Amino acid sequence: MPNAVDRFNCLRVTASFVATGPSENVMSTASHATSSSEESKVKTVFRVVSGNFLEMYDFMVYGYYASAIAKTYFPSGNEFASLMLSLSVFGAGFLMRPLGAIVLGAYIDHHGRRKGLILTLGLMALGTLTVAAIPGYATIGVLAPMLVLFGRLLQGFSAGVELGGVSVYLSEIATKGNKGFYCAWQSGSQQVAVVFAALIGVLLNKMLPADQMGAWGWRVPFLIGCLIVPFLFLIRRSLQETEEFKARKHHPKMGEIMKTMAANWGIVLGGMGMVIMTTVSFYMITAYTPTFGKEVLKLSSIDTLVVTVCIGLSNLIWLPLAGALSDRIGRRPVLLAFTILTIITAYPALQWLVADPSFARLLEVELWLSFLYGSYNGGMVVALTEVMPVEVRTAGFSLAYSLATTIGGFTPAISTLLIHTTGNKAAPGLFLGVAAICGLIATLVLYRTPESRDQYRTA
Repeated sequence: MPNAVDRFNCLRVTASFVATGPSENVMSTASHATSSSEESKVKTVFRVVSGNFLEMYDFMVYGYYASAIAKTYFPSGNEFASLMLSLSVFGAGFLMRPLGAIVLGAYIDHHGRRKGLILTLGLMALGTLTVAAIPGYATIGVLAPMLVLFGRLLQGFSAGVELGGVSVYLSEIATKGNKGFYCAWQSGSQQVAVVFAALIGVLLNKMLPADQMGAWGWRVPFLIGCLIVPFLFLIRRSLQETEEFKARKHHPKMGEIMKTMAANWGIVLGGMGMVIMTTVSFYMITAYTPTFGKEVLKLSSIDTLVVTVCIGLSNLIWLPLAGALSDRIGRRPVLLAFTILTIITAYPALQWLVADPSFARLLEVELWLSFLYGSYNGGMVVALTEVMPVEVRTAGFSLAYSLATTIGGFTPAISTLLIHTTGNKAAPGLFLGVAAICGLIATLVLYRTPESRDQYRTA
């Protein structure tokens, strides 16, 4: 079994590296490796997850400012209708993910992990710039929402393979017995994006009055994302191809990849079921929290953004710990335990919150849901890389993940609609419970044999 001290050192070094940047010296993460080798490994993790940070940052910013975007691009006489249009465009980006997963996933499986990750970063940057720079409906009319939709679709297309490409890269560079821990940093980088975006929101809300935030202040986080792009390109260009990919003699073309995925459609659907739990819970506790807190619970924008910062930090703690736990006891026990806990507690927790809304209650409930999400996802991501056939690992992972996000990505819109139609402010908890049932069934199906349950031991 992996040495617990080694794993702790790796966690500490990675966190230190992310905080201080690539120029800092870092300590060794494994007692039997040289200092320079381990420093290189940490830098590689930092480089590969950097683009994943941008992808999630852009998605979070849109979710946080959905109300302002609704007024800017989708004005109508009905506030609910405008918000639903804004959230639907947010979700529309997820509809492009399966296409991106197939096209870009096949590109990565054939041409290499490095080239594909650079390509996805470029597409994501273009989509971000589009959303940031488009004038409002009052200036250019119907062209404004159409261009915003185009930007979101482009972001979705590139994001369709970003998560898969990063996860596969991390799994292929991981040291033996540590794949869960390494893969957890794919989601870990997303939490850094959640915290960063929310902190920017807190600062802007303190510096600008509400009318200026609604008029133009919400654009600032998007522009900051654009300014980060050159730095991310610089560090991602220095990525090396994984040794596992270079050692593979045959790199399948698009036709072969499609045939392999068609032959393994059951695994792709099972993977989709596992990811639904992740995407619904993640977008509910991050992207939807500012809207839910402000529009439904009637709390202040700053309160809801502070809670979101805390959620990102909480997720960042639980993800690597759960990934490491799954390395030790297996993926199946982790996945089963936290889907069952979610089924049992999600709706009662939301009921307790809406019965007497407050900052403290919102924080407590969201931290509990963060524990469930982070612990489940820490085991789920690496599990998905392991169940996919190796020759189509990126395309298969990305397709399963993207199909799930076509549901999970609409979580803010679905939650808003459920509350509006039922009058039950806790209704999003029911939706999360259904997503957890999907994860439970998928886990039981994919890990139904003794061989599949022990698969992680050979990773």
